[in-house]
Amino acid sequence: MQGQKRPRIEVMTGNDACAEGALAAGLRFFAGYPITPSSEIAEILSYRLPQVGGAFIQMEDEIGAMGAVIGASLAGAKAMTATSGPGFSLKQENIGYAAMAEVPCVIVDVQRGGPSTGLPTLPSQMDVMQARWGTHGDHEIIALCPYSVRETFDLTVRAFNLAERFRTPVILLMDEIIAHVNEKVVMPEPGEIEVYERKMPHCPPEEFLPYKFTEDDIPPMASFGTGYRFHVTGLCHDETGFPTNDPVQIDRLIRRLNRKISRHRDLIVEVAEDQLEDAEIGVVAYGSTARAARRAVALARQEGIRVGLLRPLVLWPFPDKEVRALAEKVDHIIVPELNMGQVAHEVEWAACGKAAVHRLNRVDGEPIPPQDILQAIKEVAR
Repeated sequence: MQGQKRPRIEVMTGNDACAEGALAAGLRFFAGYPITPSSEIAEILSYRLPQVGGAFIQMEDEIGAMGAVIGASLAGAKAMTATSGPGFSLKQENIGYAAMAEVPCVIVDVQRGGPSTGLPTLPSQMDVMQARWGTHGDHEIIALCPYSVRETFDLTVRAFNLAERFRTPVILLMDEIIAHVNEKVVMPEPGEIEVYERKMPHCPPEEFLPYKFTEDDIPPMASFGTGYRFHVTGLCHDETGFPTNDPVQIDRLIRRLNRKISRHRDLIVEVAEDQLEDAEIGVVAYGSTARAARRAVALARQEGIRVGLLRPLVLWPFPDKEVRALAEKVDHIIVPELNMGQVAHEVEWAACGKAAVHRLNRVDGEPIPPQDILQAIKEVAR
């Protein structure tokens, strides 16, 4: 219509959408090291970040990149790195440091098969457990998993919002198909995007406690260079940030690090449901595999099979309540994955034996086609 603003429509890849989503969320610092299939994210940000007053650094390796991201976030910048399989492994020690020091940041892992350098340019979903348990210690983590290009944009924005809100590293788990597929995307207007800014202290600098116990378990965070001085360490610490061996202080800290995410689990977990209303069979799939699963569900429905899809957008914290509710209404759950069953294990645990869980796995660098999932649906429907 005349006078009506036309929507901004673009054709882009998942890696494009990740970079643009990060900028929309307020990204102003990126440090990384090239590694397929994530490299385009760094390439795009190398020229897009300076356009918005941000900084891009190609570091000497993945370890240094993660350290630079932590430093930039401590100085007040929204910061991100992007990598794949082996690079994700190298970042794990510093991801644990960010979790302990409560430094908001986003780590994008465009998954590739392993172990070791594995499958550089082929699709995989083998880093699900590395995202949860890759670094040592006992702490919660947040990991998101998009299944389309537009959703990659949206979940990248959400990853930043969750990182800033919960003062924690957040992982965006993509895969090669999502990273490189081209899709039409209707871009949101700037006013349509919710951007969360980190909670800042309002007390005088001399009264500031960087790890103070607060009602929501998330202490305000001052930026270096704003007059607030505080100690940052990967060691267990008290509210001042200085190391402690006091068992009481250690216990309080570790429990708060876990509680600040687990108590807000319902605000974080997100799933999408498709045709589950009358389903007797459920499919649980995520990332690019959910695209094939959605097609398989549609084909099965055409043959009169009552099947539906549950698609986690958030893998960690795991949507156990949603999976348990699914298990209570269906007889069978099929879990297709490009790994040996990393999420299937969690589904079995959450289902508590209320539904039979069937695994469908592929680890040869090829995607699972809809026909394979359809065949699995037919087999359990007999």
